[in-house]
Formats: sequence, structure tokens, C-alpha cells
Amino acid sequence: MHFARLPAWRRLCLPLPGHPRIQTYFQPTAPLVRSLATAAPSPSPAQNLTEKIVQRYAVGLPVGKAVRSGDYVSIKPHHCMTHDNSWPVAQKFFSIGATGIHDNRQVVMTLDHDVQNDSDANLRKYRNIEELARKQGVDFYPAGRGIGHQIMTEEGYAWPGTLTVASDSHSNMYGGVSCLGTPIVRTDAASIWATGQTWWQIPPVARVRFDGVLPRGVTGKDVIVALCGLFNNDEVLNHAIEFIGSEETLNSLKIDDRLAIANMTTEWGALSGLFPMDTVLKGWMLGKAEEHAKRLQEGVHPRLTKEKVSDFFTLNALSAHPEATYAKTLSLDLATLSPFVAGPNSVKIATPLAELEEQKIAIHKAYLVSCTNSRASDIAAAASVFRAQPNARIASGVEFYIAAASTLEQELATKAGDWDALINAGAKPLPAGCGPCIGLGTGLLKAGEVGISATNRNFKGRMGSRDALAYLASPEVVAASAMKGFIAGPGYYGGSAGAVSRSQGSAPAAATGTSPAVETNTETETEILAGFPASITGEIVFCDADNINTDGIYPGKYTYQDNVPREKMAEVCMENYDPSFGAQTKPGDVLVSGFNFGTGSSREQAATAILARDIPLVVAGSFGNIFMRNSINNALMTVEVPKLIERLRSTFGKKVATRRTGWTFTWDVKRSTVIVKEGEQGEEWSLKVGELPPNVQEVFVQGGLEGWVKAKLPKE
Repeated sequence: MHFARLPAWRRLCLPLPGHPRIQTYFQPTAPLVRSLATAAPSPSPAQNLTEKIVQRYAVGLPVGKAVRSGDYVSIKPHHCMTHDNSWPVAQKFFSIGATGIHDNRQVVMTLDHDVQNDSDANLRKYRNIEELARKQGVDFYPAGRGIGHQIMTEEGYAWPGTLTVASDSHSNMYGGVSCLGTPIVRTDAASIWATGQTWWQIPPVARVRFDGVLPRGVTGKDVIVALCGLFNNDEVLNHAIEFIGSEETLNSLKIDDRLAIANMTTEWGALSGLFPMDTVLKGWMLGKAEEHAKRLQEGVHPRLTKEKVSDFFTLNALSAHPEATYAKTLSLDLATLSPFVAGPNSVKIATPLAELEEQKIAIHKAYLVSCTNSRASDIAAAASVFRAQPNARIASGVEFYIAAASTLEQELATKAGDWDALINAGAKPLPAGCGPCIGLGTGLLKAGEVGISATNRNFKGRMGSRDALAYLASPEVVAASAMKGFIAGPGYYGGSAGAVSRSQGSAPAAATGTSPAVETNTETETEILAGFPASITGEIVFCDADNINTDGIYPGKYTYQDNVPREKMAEVCMENYDPSFGAQTKPGDVLVSGFNFGTGSSREQAATAILARDIPLVVAGSFGNIFMRNSINNALMTVEVPKLIERLRSTFGKKVATRRTGWTFTWDVKRSTVIVKEGEQGEEWSLKVGELPPNVQEVFVQGGLEGWVKAKLPKE
């Protein structure tokens, strides 16, 4: 569980509705900036768009309470989507004693990740999910219909001004249609199935202002790749983002561009990426409504109709208050952008295409797949590259894989002739689904290969071998690279790859979220529950890297295999980060890493695989929010101690992937103190951390939130 940050902060874990609140206080002596949503301060109308939407979906608030960033709230999301992980969610759902989904209109189930897998085990899981959806009356979309996030947008589940969640880290994508989309984890999904509700802390909100207009040949993918590379020091880590700009600027960002940008705010480190409700969005929704009307002929779509869209924009459109508070403001002049490429193997490395094109980096595979960039407009952009050069083919020695985001998008691309244009050029079609993006199915990168992809992640080992190199780019650049055999563009961009105009504003003093540490001679002891240790001690194993992601912690190829034995989870833990990790660690070690540990996907196995190695505690400079959430739900103890990372790096110097340090780390829970002994003859120092009270210890004694909830449910 994420118990403390330094400086110490107050933390809260909200249980399922109807059960006692679990609180833990990380109380600095200075005044606390954050507040509980139930504290009922004087209401203020000056909310940003994120806060306004959460206000609509928060439950149990006192009358007149206006929610703010930092508030912990119980939320009842408009929709909750689960995909291939629906069956693991179901197992949690049934294990806590639930039998019927609380609101079957709230839940959506899709099958999209492992759709190429025709093994008996996978097909049986898919049948189980479909049967569960049928029995519970839940909307269900089978394998091959499309990627869940695309279905949520094109089918109107992700509706402007609503709060919609999914058990997948790319739920941020819904922000492209002004729906506050944010990820949850499997235990949260089970909670929503059972009660309709879960908990959320409203993040600090960053405002990103776009200026200028996108030049020809520059896309939404280039925008988000540039943002990830230009602001690559965790500026928006664990923030919600609101994108703003003039009408002219926003008109240059079509909805498909916005979806790509919002989708990859996940890789940027954010928890959501919200665009405004404007005429561009209204026009897109009316267009989708017309497409559905033509497809259904005499039928009526349950959500997307011209009447519903028109009524919504007349009566219900939301916008941020002009005096709303933001944690920070970043700006980017779109007119100064050129095509960008991310990588290799990191979204934080963004290079203008012109620089890489000169290097003629040979590729082996190219990919136009995923929820980020495989809509009809993306397929058309790729096809135009080949149409511009009659008789052009995929370069010798290159494999180009394509998969539409959904069957509806593939139908549009086929009708326009774009799908066949790519097939005729030598592209290899895959079913609508995630496939290579998650490292599943056909066409994965082999050791020594180089790939370029229009997907959202190029973490080491995610799309195949950890000894391969993966780059990310727009559909046009991916297609041109596949045609030429090296990383290259189609030649559309006529500007220069000069300096990009960007800036970062300072946060208002009242919203910085920091408080000075103050020494105090007053010491109180915490009561220790039976079954909970008064202190935890272990040797520090230091994984000296920042941004260790969930693919590095637990490989994606195992994520959708159910019933992986604990021994196997322990064996593969951290193997994509460092294959020697398993040989260098032993039970009882304390895992210490750098900053933003656990960034990436919502897979709970990133926490449970560490527990499978009998490592009870992880210490880092900071944690990714989803990993923190999984730690809470699975009883993995975590604590942020930036000073320890600084001491380790200054002492040991040269980076080693995994190092046994000989140092010991002790968390004295009773005295709310961490103690570090720097080797047998080294310095010993200590720091105060927040209290871990008995009601939080109880979650650990019960083996995690699932066990805690089960223990609290009334016995039938």
C-alpha cells in the first residue's frame, strides 16, 4: 500500500460504499492543502472542467460541497468497461460474495487483447465472459469486433461531460470526445460491478494550451509524441490534463487527432486528457450518428442519434470556469511542430523526423494497429503514401502489419478503397484488436530487429524481444518507412524541423501541493494489530532506473494468461527490465528504485508478481498512480523516500540495473519512522513518515482490499 510521501502527506483509502471508511493520516505539522470531499467547505463555482464532471458523478457529498483537486470521493461512473480481463474481474466479483451486477447498463464488456489466440484455454475464457455478459444482461462485443476503447467512443458510451472508467490504462482516450476517462484496476472493476461505485482521488489538474495551427504533414500523433519528449521530467505525472486553445487552433485538431493525443497522455504520465466540448466535437458526433442511422436502416441507435447530440449541445455542454484553479500551465505552439518520432524504446525520447531520416535507420517491421492510430482516417493517411507513388510496394525485407481499430472503421476504410490499397501494396492484415501492441499474436519483434509503429507504447520488450528496438510515429511516417525500408516520411511536410515553441508556467502558491518538513520532539506510538508486524527490515536491492514500467515489471505476454502459478510470476518478475533480477534477489529483500516506478498499464500483476518473489516492500522516489492503486488493493507496501534514491546514486555512482547494496532499510511502523543503515560501517539515518493506523493495517491482515471487503460484507 502506498503509505507515505516525503514530505509527509495525508492519505485516504475509501472502501466500498456502505462500509466503514479506512483512513490513514500523513499529517505534516504545517497546514494541509488537500481536503476530503466530505469536509464540506464553503462551495465555490470556480471549478475546472475535470472538477465539474467529477461533481456530477460523486456520491455521498454533503449538500453544497464543491469538489476540488486532492479530494477523495466515492464515484458512480457513467460506464465501466472491462475487456479480456473481465474473467479475472468476475473471479474477484464472485469471491467477495457478489452474485448480480448492480447496474448492468453501467457495465460494458469487450474482447480485444488476445483475439489471435485460438488455444482452448483462451477460447474457454472468452466463452465464459460472453456467457457471463448474457446472464447479467451486459452489453457485450465479441473478439474481432474491435478494441474496447474504440467501441466505447464510436458506440457513444464515452459521452461528453461524463465520467467513464475502464480496467485499462488507455481509458484516457475518452478525453478526446470530452469524456473524463480514467483507468481503474481489476479490484475496482469488481467493486463497480457489485455496488456501482468505487473511490477516486481527484488529481491535480494541469492546463495545456495549444497555440497556432498544425502545419500540413503534422498530425495529432506528432503533437503527443512531441509533448512526451519535450516535457519529459514528469511535469504531468499523476495529473489530470485539460487541453485548451483558440477556436482556430482547436479546429485544426480533428477528433481522431484528439483521440490519439488523449490516448497517449497515459504515456506522458497523466491520469486523464480532456478536450473541450466544441463545434468540432458536435460535428463528429453528428457524423457518427448519421453513420449509425445508415447502418441500422430502420433501427435506432440507443445512444448516438442526431436528436440526442443536438439536444446535448443545446442544454448540457460544460466548460471550465474562467477563474478555475490549475496546478500548472504548459503551452505548445502547434505551428512550430514538425513530424516527430519517439524512441527507441522510450516515449521520453522524441526526435524530429528530419534528423532520423538522415540516418537511414533500417527497419524490419512496421505496424498500423491499436486504439491510438488505426481508425479509417489513419488507414487513409497510410494508403495515400502508397497512392502517391504508383506501383509502390512494401520494401523488401520489411513486414507491414495492419489492423483496424474496429470493424466499423475497417468497413469505412474498405469502402474508401484504402484498406485494399495497403493490402495490394503488401501489408499483412490482422483482426481488429490489440495484437502486436500488447505483444500478443502474429508479427512480434525478434531480437535484433527494429520496428516502427503507430501504437502508443514502445517499452523495451513490450512488442516482442527486449533486444529489439521500437519507435513510434504517425501513420504516414509508418507507411513511408515500410515503403522505403528505413525510418522516413512521405515528404508532405514543407517546413523546417527547427526549435519548437513551448513554455511552462508556475503553479499558484496555494496549489503547489507541498509543505515543509518540520522537526518535532513529540513522538507517539501507533497501535499494532495482531498479525501485523511492528517493523519491517530487509536488505536494499537497488534497481537504478527511473520510469520502470509495468511491462518491465511483469511482461505483457503473461498478463492475459489466467491462473499463472505464483512460482512463474516470481520467475518472470522484472525480467523485461533486467533478466538477472531473479538471480540477484531473495525473499525478504526491500526493492528500491528511482522515480515514477510502475508507470504504464493497469495490470495488477505488476504488484502481485513482486509479492510472489516474497518482496514485501517497495521504496521509490515516486510511483505511478496506477501502480499505487494496485499496491493498495493487493497489500504490497510502498513508501516514497526521495532522499534514499539520492544517497544510493551518490554513493554507488555508475548505474547497474540491479545491485545488492549491503544496506538495510527498516520501516518502524510503531514509531512511524524509516531507518537506513548504509552498510556495516556506514552512516545510519532516519526519517519520519506518516502513521499507519490499525484500520489500514487491517487491510493487510486481510490480504488486501478484496479480502477486507469480503470480511465486511454481511454473511448470508
